[in-house]
Amino acid sequence: MLIICDFQSESDMTSTTPQREIAFTIMDVARLLKTYADQRARQFGISRAQWAVLIRVERNEGLKQSELAEMLDLQPISLTRLLDRLAENGLIERRADPNDRRANRLYLKPAAKPLIARLAELGADMMETVLDGVSPAAIERMLKDLSVVKDNLRAAIARNAHQQQTAIG
Repeated sequence: MLIICDFQSESDMTSTTPQREIAFTIMDVARLLKTYADQRARQFGISRAQWAVLIRVERNEGLKQSELAEMLDLQPISLTRLLDRLAENGLIERRADPNDRRANRLYLKPAAKPLIARLAELGADMMETVLDGVSPAAIERMLKDLSVVKDNLRAAIARNAHQQQTAIG
């Protein structure tokens, strides 16, 4: 067993910088937002994950299951279970990809449209609560800044993947 000891002084352990705290804060906000969305989605008999699937399919009808799994950062088996439930409830349908017999493409069924409209209202209400007390200008700035952070992370992940591939050979 490997034990890693961090020999920081007590004063070092209590001092924080904004750069150090931002990752923790972003993760905390994401976790709390997920919990809140799960609570609110239950009133419609769905989970936050199912809600996310419906919205992605609405925005990208005809999307392959594999593409959706990548978008949502889900394992294919986990997505398959979500899709099975949504299909059983008459909200989505899978259609065979005409160019790839192994792939399915995803489409909304008519029954999904009213639910998605209600979920849009729910989402707007949730974000009104979440962003209460934050000015419109601050929201715009936060969105721009988080987009930069997201782009930086994507670039760093791509560089790291390239370095790992190069090291492997």
